[in-house]
Amino acid sequence: MNRTTATRTTRHMQTLNAAWPMELVIRDLSRTYPNGTRALKNVSLPIPKGMFGLLGPNGAGKSTLMRIIATLQEPDSGSIHLHGAGPAPIDVLGQPGELRKTLGYLPQSFGFHPRARAERLLEHFAVLKGVEDPGVRRDVVESLLRRTNLWEVRREKLGTFSGGMRQRFGVAVALLGDPKLIIVDEPTAGLDPAERVRFLNLLSEIGEDSVVVLSTHIVEDVEELCTGMAIIDHGEILLEAEPLRAVEELRGRIWRRTVDRDELAAIERDLREVSTRLLAGRTMVHVYGEESPGPGFEPVDPKLDDVYFSVMAGYHGRGPRFVASGTGAGTPATEGAR
Repeated sequence: MNRTTATRTTRHMQTLNAAWPMELVIRDLSRTYPNGTRALKNVSLPIPKGMFGLLGPNGAGKSTLMRIIATLQEPDSGSIHLHGAGPAPIDVLGQPGELRKTLGYLPQSFGFHPRARAERLLEHFAVLKGVEDPGVRRDVVESLLRRTNLWEVRREKLGTFSGGMRQRFGVAVALLGDPKLIIVDEPTAGLDPAERVRFLNLLSEIGEDSVVVLSTHIVEDVEELCTGMAIIDHGEILLEAEPLRAVEELRGRIWRRTVDRDELAAIERDLREVSTRLLAGRTMVHVYGEESPGPGFEPVDPKLDDVYFSVMAGYHGRGPRFVASGTGAGTPATEGAR
């Protein structure tokens, strides 16, 4: 290829990327560990700008997928591209250095020296992120500490911070450099209710101009924050949908009844049980069905946890589908009932 042709090709790709909305495109990603565990099985997902929830139980493959996206681990096969974050698409697996320039990552667990003070440590991370000018660095650090509601404790040692405060400091670190891709792995695990609300409010603010992937096993996190979601189990995508639409598609199929404990075995055997919970000391069972399962059952407006449990049980949902934005970028994947 001569120089003129190469220049035209580069300009053409830049034009396509500029026209493409910001989106993380994952295609046919697979990963098997040396012990034979298949952590990911041909995962394909289009993840648009905004908050996207990856929902699944512990061991479903969520953290493996997050680490691969964050360039901390390599898959056996597949591809990941970030569109709309620059003049050309970023090949996440082939250009890890480029991806890291625009990546913010809050892992499931992280450690800071307990004697380090918040302001000084954030300044140190800012230097590592390439914010070299001292004046600019001070402004950036102050802005992030105020945004995460940590300015008043900026001179306190991190060892004195609560779990929620440490998580908010982690968000401040992740937001250095104005990232266009932000990965948040199990962020609310272990937080008390008040800290969880504060943290969710903070996350809701950062998804306006970036692709934010939220990995969690807590249904309420996705229900409260995300405009898109996927359910994953045993390394496979079981459902990819908008949460509100997924709930609406389940309407008319969830039935409930208060039961005695000695009735549960028969219900589990004869009906498609979705979930069982205690309500005011009594056992309430939710059942999936196209029509009433029997006497005493009443229809109930579904919630996202009904979607989650119905999909996990195999009563509802489709296999993974892949439809990416843009021309010629996405290829359809197998659809089918599970």
